[in-house]
Amino acid sequence: MVKVAGRRLPPVSEHVYLVLNKPRGVVSTMADPEGRRTISDLVADRPERLFHVGRLDTDTSGLLLLTNDGDFAHRMAHPSYKVEKTYVAEVKGRVARGTVADLMAGVTLEDGPVRVRRVRVVEAAAERSIVELVIHEGRNRIVRRLLDQVGHPVRQLSRTRFGPVELGTLKVGALRELTNDELGALLELVGL
Repeated sequence: MVKVAGRRLPPVSEHVYLVLNKPRGVVSTMADPEGRRTISDLVADRPERLFHVGRLDTDTSGLLLLTNDGDFAHRMAHPSYKVEKTYVAEVKGRVARGTVADLMAGVTLEDGPVRVRRVRVVEAAAERSIVELVIHEGRNRIVRRLLDQVGHPVRQLSRTRFGPVELGTLKVGALRELTNDELGALLELVGL
């Protein structure tokens, strides 16, 4: 492992590590028997065989990592590494302080308890609120189910951060390579 100024440098590798801003309506698979638009449609010009790290449901937009490094993909998605993911949700109704406290205390869903690392109400009005939450789990539709459980169904949802990697100003449907700093931090996070 090589570090410069306290930051890990990734090793020279044949692997690629990409960030995709997945649009709503795109299925988080590389092929779909129903003929819906998939991630592979967005990366058709890439020569590598890519894996997606975790997934986003069809109605969720935002940051998705893609790679041809299977070990990296597995570790990044595995719950034991507790890689934090940040989501911004537009929800129905005004989210009160008590709801934030409930989320922070933990909510039990039908498939077990969920711990939220951080919650912040970005905007609150009578009809809708914007909430940012950080979790490290990746269960199916977990953010939607979590917010529904506390009485605030999700209208729109986007993942804005995966570990130290931020979506930033990447346009919807666009792709970019991870920076050396981002990749080094992710490799460090999952012990590679």
